Amino acid sequence: MGKIIFIAFLIIIWALFIEPNLLFVKKYTIYDSQLKGLKVVFAGDFHIGKNQQKRLEKIVAKINQQDADLILSIGDFVKGHEVKSTLRIEILAKVLSEAKSKYGFYTVLGNHDMWIYGKGIAKVLEDNGIKVLNNENISLNIDNKTLYIAGVEDMTTGHYSVNEALKDVDSPVILLSHQPDIYPKIKQKVNLILAGHTHGGQVRLPLIGALLIPSRYGKRFDKSFVEEKNNNKMIITKGLGTSILPVRFNCAPEIVVIEFK
Repeated sequence: MGKIIFIAFLIIIWALFIEPNLLFVKKYTIYDSQLKGLKVVFAGDFHIGKNQQKRLEKIVAKINQQDADLILSIGDFVKGHEVKSTLRIEILAKVLSEAKSKYGFYTVLGNHDMWIYGKGIAKVLEDNGIKVLNNENISLNIDNKTLYIAGVEDMTTGHYSVNEALKDVDSPVILLSHQPDIYPKIKQKVNLILAGHTHGGQVRLPLIGALLIPSRYGKRFDKSFVEEKNNNKMIITKGLGTSILPVRFNCAPEIVVIEFK
């Protein structure tokens, strides 16, 4: 009994104080002739608390180590539901603006961003050089080739429109959505969908997986890479912060690096 209690104590300490503060780089290689040679850093669900500026600076430093062509995000920069819970957005955006890539930083907003003050957060991010995509797309000239980055508004707090986000785009296109539930709603072919929101469940048990996935599709998106038959590829990041409970177990914070070959 004593050993069981001791092990339980160690697990609690790990889940509360150690794993949430780790930072890993998760790498994917995707074979796509249209995007060959492109390197993307993908990060989301930051959830930076009011006393976590150093944590954010560490994340930005890790991003800069990757020497990326593009930085893409699916939002949820802020913590909680109220301004008092989160790092001031002016500071948050200034630190994020230090994340460098050859062709810029593009994002959508998450449900927590919208709950606190979506329009204000979008303005501050854009004032710091981070482009926010709200049911729209932007074309980039990369090595004399056109790449479209599209973004939809959050599915629960915004008015998402896949049609508007993909209006007039040509291939290749990368689509940003805060929530993976957008996946079945995308009927046209895109090169890659990037999503988050679920945090990988935050707590993942061996053999079982996540105890809870905040998605209407449940276990369908209890994985980091999705490619269903006759459909698109999607990467779901486990994110960088925590929500509801400040714990992570077997589900460490990550930034994602995607290399296209």
